[in-house]
Amino acid sequence: MSLPFTKPTAAPVKPIKVVIVYCASCGYQPQALELIGALMRTFIYELSEIEIIPWQDGAFDVIVDGELVHSMYEHGGFPTPESVIDAVRTRLKVTG
Repeated sequence: MSLPFTKPTAAPVKPIKVVIVYCASCGYQPQALELIGALMRTFIYELSEIEIIPWQDGAFDVIVDGELVHSMYEHGGFPTPESVIDAVRTRLKVTG
């Protein structure tokens, strides 16, 4: 009998960490939570950690496995959940 928390055998060798830095004083928490929800629904065992860092100064940055994949300062606006999911999938192919 398999336990419900047992990882499937198809899980990658190195799970991916995602960091989301968002401007708390700007009210960007809903966008951060939406992105977290999309990541959690899409990747059950592939992510080792989703770290959220409340920040300031209009920041909304997303880092996937150490690589900046979106910066509000550089790209403007918020990333779509699909673009971050694609970045995670790409990184999983590299590490898997």
